[in-house]
Amino acid sequence: MFSALFNRRPPLNEHSIRWLFDAYGWAFRNLSGSIFHLQTRLVLADDAHFPAEVQSVQGRAELIFSKAAEYAGMSHWPWQVLDSTHYHLRTKVVPPRDARQAFHGAHRLKLDAALPIIYEARLVANREVLVASFSRMLAEYLVRGLGELPPGGAPRWSHGIDLVAIFMGFGVIYANSLPLFLRGAALDIRGGRLVEEDHLSRWDATYALAIFCALKRIPKREVLPHLKRPLRGFFSRAVSDVAMRKRELQVLHGLSDPVILERHRA
Repeated sequence: MFSALFNRRPPLNEHSIRWLFDAYGWAFRNLSGSIFHLQTRLVLADDAHFPAEVQSVQGRAELIFSKAAEYAGMSHWPWQVLDSTHYHLRTKVVPPRDARQAFHGAHRLKLDAALPIIYEARLVANREVLVASFSRMLAEYLVRGLGELPPGGAPRWSHGIDLVAIFMGFGVIYANSLPLFLRGAALDIRGGRLVEEDHLSRWDATYALAIFCALKRIPKREVLPHLKRPLRGFFSRAVSDVAMRKRELQVLHGLSDPVILERHRA
């Protein structure tokens, strides 16, 4: 009896849960509900999603990034994948405001310069961590072009980037890799220390993944085997908690493209 009562408690505090649902609403208001329902998939760091035929560090990084950009609906953006010796280039290029996600086969965007994607060579051997790093860079470029700040305003901007990476389908990879990939992603440094509190925790990311699965109708049995063991019990609790929040889910469905949503429900 006491065990059942304990399991009914929300897996996160209510403030964090409200922010995650609000952040999904922000993502739907500013990104494409049609792409989310018809194109976005749950991306896994396996051979099926990220083939590894190339042996060189640069070639492998380019191949993995090209697949990540495809899953994110951003393969039509012009990219240049560079190692960390080129990090100084990353802040010099700003995507135009009309650069958005698109369906497969979209015409390539015409920009004055390719957008740099900087990777740490030491991460290339760890495919999941590398993909997590790439997904955050893609999300950051996308968020930089939005006209609306995430819930909570500028102080939550970095959290919003994390949420968009999960919104784009990289939730399993993201939750599994936190906080490992942050140490190789050239984050903000204060006093010589990485500021991990400026990013979602692995528990926040796992709850956000549960929201993604509810919206995409992905059963938890398709997710659990791919999560690291410490996250599995929490994810199961999060899935149950999200399922009970019908009003919040209804709001998110209402923010999606209504025509696509009806087709999705049919």
